[in-house]
Amino acid sequence: MRIKRLAGIVLGVALFTASAVPMASADAETASSTAESLDRAALRTTLGAVHEAGMYGGYSSVREGVERWTGASGLADVDTGRPVKPGMRHRVGSISKTFTAVAVLQQVERGRIRLDAPVGEYLPDLVEGERGRDVTVRMLLNHTSGIGDYFLDAFPSFADNSAASLDEERFRSIRPEELVRLGLAAPATGRPGEQPGSYSNTNYVIAGLLLEKVTGQNAGTYITRNVIDRAGLHATSYPRTPYIKGPHSQMYESFHGLIDPPRDYSVYDMSWASTAGAIVSTTDDLNRFYRALLAGRLIGPAALSEMLRTVPVTAGGGSIDYGLGIYVLDLPGCGRFWGHDGAVFGAGTVALSSRDGKRQLAMGWNLMKYQRLNEDGTALEPSAIDFAINKHIVQALCGTPGSREATAGARRLLPEALPGADLSPGQWVTRS
Repeated sequence: MRIKRLAGIVLGVALFTASAVPMASADAETASSTAESLDRAALRTTLGAVHEAGMYGGYSSVREGVERWTGASGLADVDTGRPVKPGMRHRVGSISKTFTAVAVLQQVERGRIRLDAPVGEYLPDLVEGERGRDVTVRMLLNHTSGIGDYFLDAFPSFADNSAASLDEERFRSIRPEELVRLGLAAPATGRPGEQPGSYSNTNYVIAGLLLEKVTGQNAGTYITRNVIDRAGLHATSYPRTPYIKGPHSQMYESFHGLIDPPRDYSVYDMSWASTAGAIVSTTDDLNRFYRALLAGRLIGPAALSEMLRTVPVTAGGGSIDYGLGIYVLDLPGCGRFWGHDGAVFGAGTVALSSRDGKRQLAMGWNLMKYQRLNEDGTALEPSAIDFAINKHIVQALCGTPGSREATAGARRLLPEALPGADLSPGQWVTRS
């Protein structure tokens, strides 16, 4: 038996010090009001500090009521020195799950799907036997199905401390049915309905196939027409090719130092992420999306109430309170925020919103797995980048980076609590 373990990996690796990154940067901001309830200088400073800590580049959009600020700092291309700019398009990973959950809940409202119906009732040839009878639609959406993740079987070289699969599969197109087959064949993470649940991308690929079954449409097409367009998102899309249309950054992957120097994976066939994580968006669009959702413009009050009912779910190295495609984060002394995060090769994102939609942050960055492993290879060393991201999150959501309670809460955001391992090779597993 060979055991390879890397526990608690969430949003990065391979720490790059400030001296390792060219210090060119681009900062920009817009505001819809001249009022000063947003501390724009502090937002610029804390976002710039993320780049100074070693992140190649990042962009952020913050809202307070009708006011908004958006900024960028660092590099979009480390070879040419091209700066990042506000409004760049970005792969948002598992934030896609919120879009998929909204689409499924729209079908619940139409009576075509029942949340507590067995999945096998809709997809008898896909989820068969006891699982088909015991796993409900709700269990897929809140990650209590007990179904394992497909990731390591889709990218098998990671189990051998190699990133070869990442390059070999760059232009591979894989059907969602195959991803589900791999996930169903993986070891179960628990019994259906058992809490805490366990975060698994397979759940949301099945949800996408369920959506296709009841609507008769391609899932990406349905979500585009009924969620993206309905929310008024003009820079958000499901990619149909490995390329991102429109202005975007390069997206660099280090994978815990296995890829040195980090390589650009902005061109990638995202069929491996499917309805669990393939969406491309911008930070402004993400704020607009969550504001529309929480205001009840995408689903009605009853469906939204179901969406916000949370259960404990293990993710990465920590635990989150997860609803249906959305989770809640409490910052002590600051407030409660709803949203999601996402991680794909080279791109990390987080989007959080107060329940009334008045205070929002969406943030993206372009270097992943930047943290270093400790000497025995069993855990990640604390990263200055993580702490800098946390400070910017607290500044954006709480209005100050100096609140000891809120900062302590934010320090737990990265790398322990956010499920950014969602579409990243988050944990090594035992192989026999």
